Amino acid sequence: MILSKIQNLRLGYSEVFYNHKKYGVTRTDFNSGRSIKIYAEELGGNDFVSLNYYITNMRENLKPCEMSESKVIDFINNYKLI
Repeated sequence: MILSKIQNLRLGYSEVFYNHKKYGVTRTDFNSGRSIKIYAEELGGNDFVSLNYYITNMRENLKPCEMSESKVIDFINNYKLI
């Protein structure tokens, strides 16, 4: 489910709503889509969300960048596309 929500974000830059605030989101894919980087920044605020997602032959791996996994999962599960 996490992967499908990540893939719903457009490649490159887009904007979403999360927690009643607007975020600018950049999605970059590497290795034919097997590695995905997401960076979201609250527009006009201080919050951000950063993660890498890796797809291997054995499993999928979520790696938050300098924040809790629960914060990243909440963002991915609850953002709304504009």
